[in-house]
Amino acid sequence: MSQRFAEAELDQLFRTARTRNSWRSEPVPEALIHELYELAKWGPTSANLSPGRFVFLTTEGAKNRIAPFLSNANRAKSLAAPVIAIVAYDLAFAQHAPRLFPHAPGVKDWFGDPAVAQETAFRNGSLQGAYLIMAARSLGLDCGPMSGFDAKGVDAEFFAGTTWRSNFVCNLGYGSDENLFERLPRLAFEEACQLL
Repeated sequence: MSQRFAEAELDQLFRTARTRNSWRSEPVPEALIHELYELAKWGPTSANLSPGRFVFLTTEGAKNRIAPFLSNANRAKSLAAPVIAIVAYDLAFAQHAPRLFPHAPGVKDWFGDPAVAQETAFRNGSLQGAYLIMAARSLGLDCGPMSGFDAKGVDAEFFAGTTWRSNFVCNLGYGSDENLFERLPRLAFEEACQLL
């Protein structure tokens, strides 16, 4: 794990990667969506409990189900994307603890308090959503993550009767430069970091 990525790879993952607002019509193959998850799943989570859940909307019918819950600013660009991913988390993630963290038999009990389960699921599901973005970029896909949507509406439409909850939405595909904002600034190290 000591080999540094080449500059071109770092650019693709971070420096030149952009949030896309427009998409080419080229579809994303189902096999690539599987490969995307197979990479993203290896990112670390608390006690390896992996609460992230992902729903990939690839058909017109599936996308139309989420359309009413997207903000006006996000609806058209999302419906044009080859894939709309609902990045979610499972509040009942601890049920998988015996399989995912077998060397600590009592780990499931750590999350018996619903508030602890909620915080853990949201935090680690968010991490897994970020891993998904980085995995997508590493496979040559562009991403358009967003939080402009009605989470309660999405949960009612897609997750009624389950313990899954939506976190954010991420469009996936092959982006175009149409409607691409100029590269926006980021905070400097001195503004965002402390070195103690």
